[in-house]
Amino acid sequence: MRVFAHAAEASVHHLRTRDGEHEVDLIVQRADGKILALEVKLAATVSDRDVRHLRWLADLLGDGLLDAAVLTTGADAYRRRDGVAVPAVADGVAVIPAALLGP
Repeated sequence: MRVFAHAAEASVHHLRTRDGEHEVDLIVQRADGKILALEVKLAATVSDRDVRHLRWLADLLGDGLLDAAVLTTGADAYRRRDGVAVPAVADGVAVIPAALLGP
């Protein structure tokens, strides 16, 4: 992820609140401060529980969050919405197979 971020002149960080209540695996931040938030899951499917911290961050940052995604071991890329992965809320979080990131 650092290689991809460097090519886009962005930096990569990890986010964990002081009390440990919220954690986001990867925060990619552009020079203008806008953020891409990523969770990494060693599973093929994504549940509401898997995106809870991304949704928290989206509520916190508003327009400061460019996008949110979960990297998985699954085979299909999609956006979570009603009828796909059966989320309780249509949150629009992207689900991306890690295999799509490189050869």
